[in-house]
Amino acid sequence: MSKKYVYDFEEGDPKNKALFGGKGAGLALMTQAGLPVPPGFTITTDACRDFFQQRKQEIDEIVKQLEKGVPPQVRDELIKKLWGIIDTLSLPAGLMDEVREHMKKLEMKRGRKFGDKNNPLLVSVRSGAPVSMPGMMDTVLNLGLNDETVKGLAQQTNNERFAYDSYRRFLQLYGKIVLGIDDKKFDETLNKIKQKYNAKNDIDLDTNALKELVEEYKKIIREEKGEFIQDYWYQLEMAIKAVFRSWMNPRAIFYRIANKITPEIAGCTAVTVQSMVFGNMGMDSGTGVVFSRNVATGENEIYGEFLPNAQGEDVVAGIRTPMHISDLKERFPSLYQDLYKNLKMLEKVNKDVQDVEFTVEKGKLFFLQTRDAKMTPLARVKTAVDMAKEGILTKEEAILKVKPEHVLQLLYPKVDETNAPKPIAKGLAASPGAVYGQVVFDPDDAVEWAKRGKEVILVRVETKPDDVHGFYAAKGILTSRGGMTSHAAVVARGIGKTAVVGAEEIQIDYEKKEFRVNGVVIKEGDIITIDGNTGNVYLGKVPTVQPKVGGELQELLTWADQVRVLKVKANADVPEDARIAREYGAEGIGLLRIERMFRRPERLEKLRKVILSETTEERTAAMEELSEMIKKDFKEMLSIMDGLPVTIRLIDPPLHEFLPKPEELLRQIYEAKMSGASEDKIKDLEKLYKKVEALVEANPMMGHRGVRVGITFPEVYRGLTRAILEAQAELIKEGKNPIVQIMIPQVAIADEIKFVKEKAILPTAEEIQKKYEIKLNFKIGTMIETVRGAITADEIAKNVEFFSFGTNDLTQATFSFSRDDVENKFLPKYLELEILKNNPFEVIDEKGVGELVKIAVQKGRSVNPNIEIGVCGEHGGDPTSIEFFHKIGGIDYVSASPFRILVARLAAAHAAIKNKKSL
Repeated sequence: MSKKYVYDFEEGDPKNKALFGGKGAGLALMTQAGLPVPPGFTITTDACRDFFQQRKQEIDEIVKQLEKGVPPQVRDELIKKLWGIIDTLSLPAGLMDEVREHMKKLEMKRGRKFGDKNNPLLVSVRSGAPVSMPGMMDTVLNLGLNDETVKGLAQQTNNERFAYDSYRRFLQLYGKIVLGIDDKKFDETLNKIKQKYNAKNDIDLDTNALKELVEEYKKIIREEKGEFIQDYWYQLEMAIKAVFRSWMNPRAIFYRIANKITPEIAGCTAVTVQSMVFGNMGMDSGTGVVFSRNVATGENEIYGEFLPNAQGEDVVAGIRTPMHISDLKERFPSLYQDLYKNLKMLEKVNKDVQDVEFTVEKGKLFFLQTRDAKMTPLARVKTAVDMAKEGILTKEEAILKVKPEHVLQLLYPKVDETNAPKPIAKGLAASPGAVYGQVVFDPDDAVEWAKRGKEVILVRVETKPDDVHGFYAAKGILTSRGGMTSHAAVVARGIGKTAVVGAEEIQIDYEKKEFRVNGVVIKEGDIITIDGNTGNVYLGKVPTVQPKVGGELQELLTWADQVRVLKVKANADVPEDARIAREYGAEGIGLLRIERMFRRPERLEKLRKVILSETTEERTAAMEELSEMIKKDFKEMLSIMDGLPVTIRLIDPPLHEFLPKPEELLRQIYEAKMSGASEDKIKDLEKLYKKVEALVEANPMMGHRGVRVGITFPEVYRGLTRAILEAQAELIKEGKNPIVQIMIPQVAIADEIKFVKEKAILPTAEEIQKKYEIKLNFKIGTMIETVRGAITADEIAKNVEFFSFGTNDLTQATFSFSRDDVENKFLPKYLELEILKNNPFEVIDEKGVGELVKIAVQKGRSVNPNIEIGVCGEHGGDPTSIEFFHKIGGIDYVSASPFRILVARLAAAHAAIKNKKSL
């Protein structure tokens, strides 16, 4: 056999997650560091890939259909077909021979024998992908039990109750994971047994109850899949296949799609086979999950939960609400100290906060897993900054630890508690943000409601991995059971969804589709608000407030500012945009869109008069009045950004956008005639209709707009220039420092710029300087948003002091796509078929639009080395696009919407650090 598929933990490479998966690499690290780790071995991702390779084409076709997001019934049929194919697959040749050899080594290490009737060795079989996918794949515990070895386990441990508790756990997991039996059948049987024996929790069941439960579970297996096969080697082989198969379960597929985990990032799962240690041997045993720092707040304190007399899946599943890790300190002080010391060691080695699973067996500590923790954005930022100050990370490493989307999530609103009603319930604050939505109880319903445009909160007793598609559809998650390390909490933190867990006052009734709390009944469709910052649950929609930027986030962004090359400016429409942008650290306004200034009724009426004027004199007079109206807006904007450049784009959209629609005017004419209106009124409406109809264009986005208006009606651009420069002059007189840049849009020909400068901007500036007896400094530039403009950027650059890429329109022009149309029609299909990898209006198209940008930058700088060049389309706030703009060089700044300023600052720093590493 050419490949080695199996490695003991002692021989695995802790740095090679691609081969050993995250779990296998972590176990190798801990074993080789001398931590108390139950021995075992890892089956590599190569084995998984070779397993699926047998019928790869058929499997890939089904997965592609699942990726499209099919209805639940179709999804279930596809999964049934997929798993039918997988069930025909054989493990790679020679794999089980290797497994048997490593099992012999494991038997020697543990002094027990697999399948032995008197001294049995039991193992867990667990998944471990190269990229953390918490709860998305499957695990089988206590493997090696059958009707004979369970007696040996009882004798070995002198604890018959424990043995049968382990057996019933194995049967349920084996039935669900390996045989594909609906887990509800086992849960319903467990509840019946608990009722029969008057047991509140499963730990209250005695030996006789557990023996009866074992027989009932075997009966379920027999009725569903035939007689339970007792051969332990067969069980192991089937469990390995089942864990491989779980790579292709719907929740794992969905998780990879949602998190953009491609085959290049993580092509398959590894499998770890590890000797069992038992947390369910009594109250001196237990299982827990602990973090090396608080994953909610980032405080430097170990944080986690411990569940006595339980096995690992109990904590994650949220079956019982566990106790805080501090209780472990009281129960086992020396064990707690060992846990703390080793946690901190793992944190330093891995340079990240660690998420560790552990088991206590009869007072002895064992480590089962370590991985980088999923944290709230607040904790991610705080821990990155603190670890840099502690010397664990460099500042650059700390910056890279925080993703741009983390920063965006930090701006999630929180409940305004000064104006909020009394909460109806309180749980654990698992993942931040304050969101409201309509209550739904089923993850499939969450998806369907969200597709219809509804905002929903998914409410569950506890969540399971199969619910993950509902997580992505919902705005938030609320559970009545579970702790901070439960499935709901971990996944919500990982994907940035608001979550409140363990709200135990809530009584959920799935059949009635309602929950009750303190006498209040909340039905499906009712609105609630959940606050993942406090754990509070409110009835109805409650007021929220926007958080401020400060503390560790401000410190991290200051570090980012020190390393980034690209400046970050803001796109703005109104003064409030400028205030937010300045607060968030924008270095100016890269694009001030003036069109919103005209939307007030009196201004819109005046602009319509400008557009519909029949003579230059009429148009000039109307434009002068409009200029006076909007001057105060420019003054306010320039005042807010005092000392920073403000790039003001002259009027850009097609003129028809400011006029009534022809069909609306026809309706008004009809209503006027029907109501007996005067002849003069009807004539005025008919005259207006004819003028509007004359301005209608077949393709207005490529018609009479932008600079073309300034050339055909230079008085319009003169009036706009007057308003801008008079605002600047008046502010200078007031002792302020307004920095003005005038941008001419939609330029395709250098002579367009010359005309507008000579006929509109410069003569007007001269008049204003005389009027105010002041010297004005301002720049004239253009927006590169036409293909010809990009290709002839050298000619354009001779006539301007700056240009900025309007990548929205440049993308439309390059693809001949109308953004408003394609995004609702064929673009989703293009993305589904992977004809396009990304929406080109969200992520820059590097080969087409990006190439035009590169050409324009090179040509522009070749004739005007000092020209300022920026990007002011939506791509200016997209991290992937920002990395591209940094990489090509020659661009001075990106300009983003106000709420993406922080994202852009961090993304620009990431780009600089990554580019430096690649050199």
